[in-house]
Amino acid sequence: MWELMRPLLFKMDAEKAHRWTLETLEDHPTLFSKFMKVTSFLPTPEMGVDIAGLRFASPIGLAAGLDKDGEALPIWESVGFGFIEVGTVTAHPQEGNPQPRLFRLKDEQGIINRMGFNNQGSEALMRRIIALRELNMWPSVPVGANIGKSKITPLDEAGEDYRISIERLQGLVDYFTVNVSSPNTPGLRDLQSADNLKKLLDVAMPAAKSTPVFVKFAPDMNPEDLAAAIDAVVECGAAGIIGTNTTNSRPYGTDRYGETGGLSGDPLWALAQEQIQLILSAVDGRVPVIGVGGINSPERAQTLLNMGCKAVQLYSALIYKGPWLISEINRSMREQ
Repeated sequence: MWELMRPLLFKMDAEKAHRWTLETLEDHPTLFSKFMKVTSFLPTPEMGVDIAGLRFASPIGLAAGLDKDGEALPIWESVGFGFIEVGTVTAHPQEGNPQPRLFRLKDEQGIINRMGFNNQGSEALMRRIIALRELNMWPSVPVGANIGKSKITPLDEAGEDYRISIERLQGLVDYFTVNVSSPNTPGLRDLQSADNLKKLLDVAMPAAKSTPVFVKFAPDMNPEDLAAAIDAVVECGAAGIIGTNTTNSRPYGTDRYGETGGLSGDPLWALAQEQIQLILSAVDGRVPVIGVGGINSPERAQTLLNMGCKAVQLYSALIYKGPWLISEINRSMREQ
């Protein structure tokens, strides 16, 4: 079915196709959930994993970025995901960077985006979550909220900006991810330094109370800075690490597109795998690691799990291979 739908969507501008898809799913959540449940291979109980005190239905999760504002939250569990991450959301609503800002790399099965944290804001997400819970449309799998810095907030006030969003969503989501690794908000990656990260977390993390907090890193950090940042995260009491975000680099000739922004999808795989190995080594078992970056097959998902990741996330591969990719991964894991 995806083979029939994809050519139609690919005739549309990438961001317009994304918006149309989310709006359609939001308008008909029950219909799509029922359809996906009968056509998908859903996780079985023995596929569940325990991470940071949470029970994930499987180690295969939806990465942040696809559903920033939680518009299609009732759908993703029926696709077969064992956990869901919405966002990135910021304390202040923001339009993001000028369009066009989302580009398909069809030959390479990659995506370049410079969205700039376009979102309705964490207060709007809070209201949507409350409404979904009241309508009994909340997923039974864990849901995390990916939190970013508002563009208008100075870097030295970043901790307070993150704190506001976490405070609004505390008790409504199952975990938080502190995103300091997007390449599309000016200066944001400066917050990945050990000193800046510690200052940020010291301010923001108390608002999470007992809710686990993960920190997401970029694939472009050098090993020394990465190791220092991970030490800071662990010392601050973060529940785990997510690696990696999109890359500013342009492997495999993808520079020929001439577009700035974060690169994801298949071209990111080799770099992400290398960086995840560095993360696992630096973590040394102290906290769990969730791997993300270029996963587009059961074999790649299993590679990261075999390396030591407790779970994995994906997003870009869905654009090229469709939602039934998750069934393929689930079935492969179940048969092992």
